[in-house]
Order: sequence, then structure tokens, then C-alpha cells
Amino acid sequence: MNVYVLNQQGEPLMPCSPRKARLLLKRREAKVVRRTPFVVQLLYSSSGYKQPISLGVDAGSKTIGLSACTEKRELYKEELKPRNDVVNLLSTRRELRRSRRSRKTRYRAPRFDNRVYSKHKGWLAPSIEAKIQEHITAIKRICRILPVSRVIVETAEFDTQRLKAMLEGKPLPVGKDYQLGEKYDLYNTRQHVLKRDNYTCQHCGTHPSEKTAVKLHTVTLQAHHIESRKTGGNAPNNLITLCEDCHTLYHAGKITLDGVKRGRPLRDAAFMGIMRKTLIARLQSELSIPVAETHGYITKYLRETHRIEKSHANDARCISGVPLAVPDDVVYRSKALRRHNRQLHKSNAIKGGVRKRNQAPYLVKGFRLWDKVLFSGEECFITGRRATGYFALKLFDGAVVSNSASYKKLKLLEIAGSCILERRNAAPPHG
Repeated sequence: MNVYVLNQQGEPLMPCSPRKARLLLKRREAKVVRRTPFVVQLLYSSSGYKQPISLGVDAGSKTIGLSACTEKRELYKEELKPRNDVVNLLSTRRELRRSRRSRKTRYRAPRFDNRVYSKHKGWLAPSIEAKIQEHITAIKRICRILPVSRVIVETAEFDTQRLKAMLEGKPLPVGKDYQLGEKYDLYNTRQHVLKRDNYTCQHCGTHPSEKTAVKLHTVTLQAHHIESRKTGGNAPNNLITLCEDCHTLYHAGKITLDGVKRGRPLRDAAFMGIMRKTLIARLQSELSIPVAETHGYITKYLRETHRIEKSHANDARCISGVPLAVPDDVVYRSKALRRHNRQLHKSNAIKGGVRKRNQAPYLVKGFRLWDKVLFSGEECFITGRRATGYFALKLFDGAVVSNSASYKKLKLLEIAGSCILERRNAAPPHG
């Protein structure tokens, strides 16, 4: 375990051992700045000796690996889970805003001339922006506690058309096949889905040209979302052809679509292809140290050559350029947090037609959401709060500690930030 050290001006120095940190604190030559990871700040002037430190970043959509190493040993490693709830939150916001137009409130006409992507070229979707910013925030957070001399980022660009062909067992695209995609020469996604399903209802097998004794009217075909549009989007592998009658019966709960599953989503692969150049460009503009880019095949070669166990933190160590550095015995796990909740009121009115406010007070008895606290000898996080001073507590992995803990039994350990961190002992190396 390393204790991270800041000089008198708050600039990072090389880390020290826990024993040396205890002596500094005992002599009142340092003060505690942060608890996880443990950071102390010197109260006297120091020479500021530093070694070259490389920070390897295994960029990802679901997990980000980070590892800071010198030539001989690893000083810090972390696995960060970025947010994946942005799409769902934006969809919910869209529903609430649309419902507002149908209520008896002041009329506001729909506006279509003020779209942000028409004003700002290079605009990215909010879900992608959030993940890019979480990469940058994590890198800057490490640079504040270690004197990092360079950053190396592994990015990847996936061939989604090739991946999709492999998953569906179709011939791999070659040459002009990339230009003649599955929706080539079709009006829209709906027409592609109907043509793919041979203009036949996938439940009852009815074709628009058929007229049976039961159905004497012309059959209307519709594109049905296997997963909800909020969850699965409008991707062709999330759509299936149903006739109007079957579609109505399905949503009424009278029939089921047994055995129908959507294809494997490729949103994570698409994210990596979109964000790679933007992430490197922003890091180079925001950091005062060199930023380099590497590729996955190099990481895989180093990991397999030196028989290093596969993990995001270990990949980051290979990316840093020193795969043989002595691994740190502590790994930090972290999750990015939502910063704000802009839904002012609850969606459904309570008794009497009163629309209750959605937000609880920011501070309740001196505690806030996601503070790390000590309760009955166990470190946990505040995940819910009541104005009366009772809190819901959970561990990092979501296990419930208490659903109603009094503030009188809580001891504040750390104030909530942009993410929650947990320190764990690393698994012993293999091979």
C-alpha cells in the first residue's frame, strides 16, 4: 500500500510507506487531505524529488482501467465504472416534457430551430460526452496525487459491420459491401425490417396479400420494439414485424412472443469508435504533460508474453509501458455518480392532486447523498435520505446495510464527490 504525498503548495510528490506517513502525522509535520486513497500534505518545505511516472489508461465503455507505474513498481491502480444511465434519464425527461404539453398549462409551441447539433459542429450525444468526461476526470484525479510525467491511452476502433455479420453468420463484408449496407436503397429502418421479415407477421404468419375468413380486411404491418425504445433504441435487431391485430393484442397482454430476442447490441463498440479521437484531442489540450496513443494488439502481446492475468488494471499496466513493474497490493474500485437531479417534481400527483417535489434537502442533519459513513463498525455509503434524519445505507457493491439508520448512529468518513471509491487488496499474481 502507498500513501500519497503533497508538498506544502499542494503539488504531488512521490508516495511514501504507511510507516513514514504515521511518523509525519505523529510529529505534526503533515496533515490528512484525503482518506480514499490516503493522501497527506507536508507542512514544511521539501526538496521535491520525483521519478518518471507513466499512467496507462485502458479506455472502455463499461470499465476503465488505470495504472500509474515507475520503471520498477506500480504506484496506483484503479478500475472505474462509468455511468450508463444517461440514455435512460434523457428518455424519461423527454417523456415528462411531452406530457407537459397535454396538461392544462401555458401553451408553448414545439421549437425545432434551436437544436444544439446544428449550432455546434462536432457535437456528441450526452451519453458519449459523459463517458469521455469521466475518463478525463479520472486521469486528472490521479495526476493530482502523483507526479505523472506522461499519459498513454489505449483506444480501439471496431468494425461494427463485420462484427454484426459474424454474429448473424453472414458472409463478411468486403470492398463495396461496406457502402452497400443492410439498409441500402431503402426509405427508412421500418421498411428494412418489413423487407427483412418478408412482409410477414412474425406471430401469426399473415401476409398483407392474404385474406382469410377471419381477416377480411387488408392487413397492416407494423414494426414492434422487442425491447422498449427507451432501452433498446431503434436498431434493426431490436425491431420485428407484427400485424396491427397482433401488435395490439401483445400490448394488451393477451399474447406473448416466446423465443423472440433481440440481437446482441453493439453500442459499446460504437462508443469506442466515436470517442477515441475526441478523448486524445481533449487530453492533449487540457493536460500539460505528453499524451500518447497505443493499440490493443500491443497490449495483448505484452500481456501474453509476460503471462499476466487478464484484467482492466493489468491491461493498463501493460499500456503504461512497464508490464514487469511490481504490482501494487491494493486496487481501487470506483463508480461515477450522477451530479444533479433536474426533475423538480414527482411524475405522479399524490392525493389531492398535489405534485410533490422530487428533491430532498441537499443536507440532512449534516449528511448528503453518497457520503461515506461508519455505521455499526462498517463503512458504507448513503444512498437515500429522509428529512427526519433517517438514511438508507449500502455497500459499494449494492448490498443493503440498513434501510433506516438514524443520523445519531452515523460517523462521517468522507464527503461525496464525483465518484465513490473502495480500496481492496489485489489478487496475488499468477504465472
